[in-house]
Amino acid sequence: MSTERLVRIATLRTADEFRAHVAALGIDLPCDDAILTGAESPLLQPAGMVAINGKVPGNRWAAQPMEGWDGSPDGGVTAEVERRWRRFGESGAKLIFGGEAMAIRPEARANPRQLVIDEAHWEGLARLREALVERHRQCHGRTDDLVIGFQLTHSGRFCRPRDRARPEPRVAFRHPLLDGRVGVVDDAAVMGDAEVERLIGDYVVAARCAWQAGADFVDLKHCHGYLLHEFLGAHTRPGPFGGCFENRTRILRRLVEAIRADGNPIALAVRLSAFDSVPYRPDPASRRPGHPGRGIPEDTGACLPYWYGFGVNPERPVEADLTEAHRFLALCGELGITMVNLTAGSPYYTPHLQRPAAYPPSDGYEPPEDPLVGVARQIQAVRALKAGGPSGMLIVGSAYSYLQEYLPHVAQAVLRAGWVDVVGLGRALLSYPTMVADAVGKGRLDSRVICRTFSDCTTAPRHGLISGCFPLDRYYADRPEAVQLRQLKYPAPAVPKRDGTGASSIP
Repeated sequence: MSTERLVRIATLRTADEFRAHVAALGIDLPCDDAILTGAESPLLQPAGMVAINGKVPGNRWAAQPMEGWDGSPDGGVTAEVERRWRRFGESGAKLIFGGEAMAIRPEARANPRQLVIDEAHWEGLARLREALVERHRQCHGRTDDLVIGFQLTHSGRFCRPRDRARPEPRVAFRHPLLDGRVGVVDDAAVMGDAEVERLIGDYVVAARCAWQAGADFVDLKHCHGYLLHEFLGAHTRPGPFGGCFENRTRILRRLVEAIRADGNPIALAVRLSAFDSVPYRPDPASRRPGHPGRGIPEDTGACLPYWYGFGVNPERPVEADLTEAHRFLALCGELGITMVNLTAGSPYYTPHLQRPAAYPPSDGYEPPEDPLVGVARQIQAVRALKAGGPSGMLIVGSAYSYLQEYLPHVAQAVLRAGWVDVVGLGRALLSYPTMVADAVGKGRLDSRVICRTFSDCTTAPRHGLISGCFPLDRYYADRPEAVQLRQLKYPAPAVPKRDGTGASSIP
């Protein structure tokens, strides 16, 4: 779908108009007439299903984890990272679900400026957490109901720890459609069983560092195509970590066992891509100047049934299948994991599934559907998984940013209906950290700083620039990187060259 033909959310002036548009799309997305405030708002109710480290989150919205590109070269905290975490504290969210993706070893980073969580960095992370807590105290008073976790990650197939332009992939299995994108040409990139065992030890150290830094829980990241998520789809891998569901989830069981054997009482959570799809690419036939082309799925004719993903129908792999996601939630319950954050897809090969947006990043594609369809797809998947999940498990949902003006209306409706326990926000907090706090406190939003999903927060770091909201946050808009970003997005036209005879050419 061309971005020029999308119905912009900002043009829908009333909840009735929003609901009419939703109905025209044929999707199920509830929307209240007005933003509820104070005690009437479901968003302000405590998330009382479970206590995490003895604390119950004091409201029903969360700051989701994002991958930063502004740490120090060795993976430490910088002023830019601290500013972002202070804004998380300012947001009013009582659940900080990971805050930031933290690599469990330096070579596990997805970019050369990602944070690292190990013995060399835990004290900096402790100061980072305290900065968030102090800002929350200044803005919102109580902090005894503020629950903070760290997300532990290994970037696997998408490791680029030394140079953003040089992939250094470590993969769970050979993938017929993704290997070529990251330069995997043989089995040397496949992580062997002995390396997996060493990896578990790194997670144990990272979890210990998180506890030392004051985190209430760690998120054992199983989403977005990164390593632990890829192992969930390792149907074709031989040995103890591939094949059947029991083998593909062996790492999770081993991680929980090892962290507990270390004597670490920290609570455990998981962020899970509940479903995936085949990789997408821009359609050359729909490419125009300034438009990369509509997203289309890669041809899977040579690899059916499709045994290369999790939550995918192997016969029709553009369709989700939640069967194993239900089994995974049940396993989490058995392991004592009482909090799961649900998401979908991958920012690298299915961004329209993972983070529905009107505008693609520079290396992406135009949405193949109205982004509201993607929002509804995730909300309905969370609804189904929560309905069939273990009792007492706190479920956090994702993909709400594209709702823009109607995010509070939809969030309070799905909370009241019991479709989800906590509404998670990611990039929307970069431009407008107090979005939900304003909604439940004032009954209105500041439309000037609502995230419009321009995707500059992705385009900039994909080109090695610092991460942030360049269009709407003056802190970034006034930086020299903003000029570089504009030049990348809108390059100057080629200047004709003269050859001395009066003729000109454009090389």
